[in-house]
Amino acid sequence: MNIETSKSLFAQANSYIPGGVNSPVRAFKSVGGDPIFMARAQGAYMYDADGNAYLDLINSWGPMILGHAYPPVVEAVREVLPESFSFGTPTEIEVEMAEIITRVVPSVEKVRMVNSGTEATMSAIRLARGYTGRNKMIKFAGCYHGHGDSFLIAAGSGAMTFGVPNSPGVPEGVAQDTLIAEFNNLENVSALVDANPDQVAAIILEPVTGNMGVIVPDAGFLEGLRKLCDEKGIVLIFDEVMTGFRLAVGGAQERLGVTPDLTTLGKIIGGGMPVGAYGGKREIMEYVSPAGPVYQAGTLSGNPLAMRAGHVMLSTLTNHPEIYTEIDATTEQMANGMAEIFTEKGVAHNIARLGSMFTLFFREEAVRNFEDAKACDTAAFGKFFRNMLSNGIYLPPSQFEAVFVSREVKAEQVDQFLTAVRASL
Repeated sequence: MNIETSKSLFAQANSYIPGGVNSPVRAFKSVGGDPIFMARAQGAYMYDADGNAYLDLINSWGPMILGHAYPPVVEAVREVLPESFSFGTPTEIEVEMAEIITRVVPSVEKVRMVNSGTEATMSAIRLARGYTGRNKMIKFAGCYHGHGDSFLIAAGSGAMTFGVPNSPGVPEGVAQDTLIAEFNNLENVSALVDANPDQVAAIILEPVTGNMGVIVPDAGFLEGLRKLCDEKGIVLIFDEVMTGFRLAVGGAQERLGVTPDLTTLGKIIGGGMPVGAYGGKREIMEYVSPAGPVYQAGTLSGNPLAMRAGHVMLSTLTNHPEIYTEIDATTEQMANGMAEIFTEKGVAHNIARLGSMFTLFFREEAVRNFEDAKACDTAAFGKFFRNMLSNGIYLPPSQFEAVFVSREVKAEQVDQFLTAVRASL
């Protein structure tokens, strides 16, 4: 496979962009080799600067659930372009988007549009602190909520320790208000809350993780968090930037039957455009300015391009719930077929899946938390990634990320994927 143009572009990029990329995972540091520069995408495939085609299994980290350049979204963007890209004023399409989200996401009675998942999670934490009058929050090791200071914290040892910054530029004072818990360990969370009585404003987590690989919560874990938050006056926040409108119309909270107090959204709700949102109970959202005292603003929030594209995407998904059944079945075929090949070849593996998200872990035991994920054979994953890439399959360039399958993956693409798996071992 000729990737000389990508190599040349990466060399140029390193002269002007830190690390040659605008987001770290794109650099292929954890899998080896140089990143591939894409030129276009259509349906199930991406095409690089040298003209090579790849079956895309990251789909811009989730939002391209209907495939790349979905024609109705493309047409909607074309229609709105002559009307201006941004007004900095309210528009009708924002109201229509808010109506859809509040109608179908169980926890959301009011919603505020923002421009990214990071902005959504930062705003949700600020809102929870303003609403409760408390300063501390609990997050889970391995859950990623964007690059806000409060989230770039590493775990200490034991349930009673504060986090410490794991990124230069994050003040220690910020880290002291962030407590780190272990995913799927309710006792650990309870111990943190008991050690910090009446101080915890929020518990935030990905209800189904995607940033340490796909980990599905144990039975009773989310329910236990809901009960604990109710008892202690803590705001429960589900980060559904990846899972919202991906695992079901109403997100993971609909699929798993647990309703948080606040929800953060992103990815799909912009139809692939830069967008985010946070929403939840009316009484909490009424604390957001100008209705309440918690300030948050953004000139491009609810911009017409993202709203028009998102409206088409969400309307399609809400009006055609059979899409989820279809994609789930396709993803199950891919995951099960891969597992059969790995078993046949005698390669240690574990595949975690929910809906149209899955992760291949290079270890035999099930992965329940970040410590389990870190025990995987990352070198083996890197080799497998490179082999799959050479066979025309674009997997997430990290052991700790999720595969996202689009509706454009049909029987032909499933066969292509499984043929590549067999050739890559």
